[in-house]
Order: sequence, then structure tokens, then C-alpha cells
Amino acid sequence: MALIEEILGRPAMRQALWRWWYPFFTRRVRTQGIDFLNYAFETESPMGIPLAPADEPFRPNIQLYHHVAAVAGLAGARVLEVSCGHGGGASYLTRTFGPAEYVGLDLNPEGIRYCQTRHQVANLRFVQGDALALPFPDGSFDVVVNVEASHCYPDFRKFMDEAARVLKPGGRLVHADLRYPSQVVSWVEDLARHPTLRLEKMRLINPEVVRGMELNTPRYTAMIRTCFPWFLHRLGLDFAGVQGSRLHRDAVSGELSYRSFVLRKRPTA
Repeated sequence: MALIEEILGRPAMRQALWRWWYPFFTRRVRTQGIDFLNYAFETESPMGIPLAPADEPFRPNIQLYHHVAAVAGLAGARVLEVSCGHGGGASYLTRTFGPAEYVGLDLNPEGIRYCQTRHQVANLRFVQGDALALPFPDGSFDVVVNVEASHCYPDFRKFMDEAARVLKPGGRLVHADLRYPSQVVSWVEDLARHPTLRLEKMRLINPEVVRGMELNTPRYTAMIRTCFPWFLHRLGLDFAGVQGSRLHRDAVSGELSYRSFVLRKRPTA
């Protein structure tokens, strides 16, 4: 079994590695303007959403956020993004859809410091916190956004319980992530059978993610080779999902399943 699949399949290994990797990654790339840590999204006919010139370099990554969250009704809403990474998605969604409040939360202290410095946007703030113990009261948010992060969590069901807890009745969880075959069934069952969240939509988006990976390949390859020592290049290129990497090949073949979901919290009795 390849290293990346081994990591994704073992909760204790995931937790230990990601707690080390993400702060390390942020420190290495902080001067490169890497505002997104997610893979990307492009439709067969280019999606073509209008973007400001400053956002254009991040188009493939932004389009994944747009696909996941544009359906959620963000205008005027209180929104929580769990595991916001370097905050690019939070900034784009806040500027584009006008939520009343958008809170980006991440476990990575280096990442939160980066977000707080990089993204000065009205109604947007960032806090450090744990996806499995969200530091917010019950029923605090209209929407919870979770993009390509839950594969890092040691307990996905606990994350779902926490997301459901902080949502208002009728609120939405919009979620996208990836899994290898040994994890797909339990992942989908956890989403479909949650006692207080109703699964409204699921979509397999491998083709769109693969196109996005390929669009990002030149930029990410240069970034990894510039920012990391040679002995970490292979791991870094795999992490970045560049064309020809293990993750890219597995997304092309379907061995790796990338899906997006919309869930709604059931009304209280």
C-alpha cells in the first residue's frame, strides 16, 4: 500500500502526521501566496465564473469552493468553515456571496496566523480550533462548509455530530472530500444515516477535480521544488496532486473517489 493511502486509512497516523505537516507546510510556503490547500475543479466546458483579477491565479481552486458552497444560500447567513486552510475559500465566498458573518476555523496555528494577516475582509474572521470540538454554542450557524479536510480527522462521525450541533434547524452542511475504496462505504453511510442531518445531494466529481489538478500542476510543481528540500519533493508533489502524482493517477482511474455533498439539519420536533 502506498504511503498516502496508508495515512488516509489509519486514524492515529492521520492525526499525528497532519498535526506536524500542515504547520510545517505553511511555514515553508508562506511567502508564495498559497491561499488554497484544496484540489481544484473545472467542468468540461470551462466554468467561467467571473473573478476579480487578483483571484484569477486561484481560479481552479475557487471553482471547487463555488461548486460546493454556492448552493448553500450564503447571503446574509452566519457561516462556519471547518478546516479553512489558508483562508482563500473563506475570503472568496465572503466577498462574493455577502454572508452576515463568516468564521474560518482551523487546527493549524500557523495557518490561522497566515489567514489573519492575509485576508482582511469585512464580516470575515479566523479562529484556531478543533473540528471535533467546535468552540461555538448549539445552533450558531446557518451553514457549515467543509472542503477537503475530513480525511484528516481521526473520527469523522464526531465531526458530523459537531457540525450538526452548531447548525440551526434547517441549516446546511456542504461538504466535499476524497476517500480510497476501503473508506468510501463508511463515509457515505455516515453521511446518509446521521440522525439529525438529511442527505439531499451527492455527486461524484472526479473528472472535474482531475481537470483542476492538471490546471494547477505548473504552479504547484514550481512551488514544491522552490520551497521544499529535494527529499520531500515526491511527498510534496503527491500532496499537491500534480499531474502524474499518485493521487492524480488514482483520481483518474477512480481508485480515489472525490465527492461533494449537501446535507440539511432536520427541523426540531
